[in-house]
Amino acid sequence: MRLIARTAVFVALASWLLAAPTPAQAWEPTKPIEFVIPAGTGGGADQMARLIAGLAEKHKLTPRPFIVVNKSGGAGAEGFLHVKSKKGDAHTIIITLSNLFTTPLHTGVPFGWRDLTPIARMALDQFILWVNAETPYKTAREYLAAVKEKPTGMKMGGTGSAQEDQIITIQLEQALGLKFIYVPFKGGGEVCVNLVGKHVDSTVNNPIECVSHWKAGRVRPLAVFDGARIPDADWKEIPTVKEALGLDIQYNMLRGIFGAPDMPKDAVEWYVGFLKKVYDTPEFKEYLSRGALKPAFATGAEYVKWVEGAEQLHRELMAKGGLLKK
Repeated sequence: MRLIARTAVFVALASWLLAAPTPAQAWEPTKPIEFVIPAGTGGGADQMARLIAGLAEKHKLTPRPFIVVNKSGGAGAEGFLHVKSKKGDAHTIIITLSNLFTTPLHTGVPFGWRDLTPIARMALDQFILWVNAETPYKTAREYLAAVKEKPTGMKMGGTGSAQEDQIITIQLEQALGLKFIYVPFKGGGEVCVNLVGKHVDSTVNNPIECVSHWKAGRVRPLAVFDGARIPDADWKEIPTVKEALGLDIQYNMLRGIFGAPDMPKDAVEWYVGFLKKVYDTPEFKEYLSRGALKPAFATGAEYVKWVEGAEQLHRELMAKGGLLKK
């Protein structure tokens, strides 16, 4: 009888275990991930996105590959509207720069950052005033004095119209009573190439976009638009705009990641974990240092709060520069 009773208990226990629900598996990608860049090739956003995709493959951080796609039309509106249309999609993400704010504020395109799902801020990018290395200008003061002597004769190259490069250019014009011919290009890489080719007289693009040309002796950095010098050894000799000109013009640009609207929470958590692993790799740390980007990883409420503040700042700067859609 005891044996029969024990057998019955074991059978009942086994049945219960088989019937009990198994823990749900954590979400992970089941197909290639579309990684959208709302800018042209060769610029800061393009370089970071392609680095992230490459590190994901190198360190086997994802079961499915990242497919990087440039959608730069309409100052990035093409890319943003594409991702906005992917509601609920867990396999579409986008890297953002300041056109996240400037494009809808200037064009009125039916898009805002709240249409997307915030995932992580990877870094803050800086801006430098550059000239061609063959010019005689060794300081920002020398170059801008030459601009003042030649009203509307000097060309400033930048990424897009009514975006961060033009915002900084307008700040310089208003502070010093200058006037540039602003020449927009599709991406920061193209901007620096045109400076090397002497198609423009100066640019205000990101360090990473001109560093290779600087190291090759083709361009010259004159001043950084930040409150302090860039601390990395290669960059620390470049003065701030305040040191060089007595102007307090500071501007940092977002390098962040968003997902499609209403991305499932478990997918967001996977991307946050994935991006933190990328951020902690030696290669990404070296990239931040080489390109003079500020390490600034943030997620959740901290990230959202920063984006809210940045949107308001851009609204104020663009209103002052006459760039808001009327």
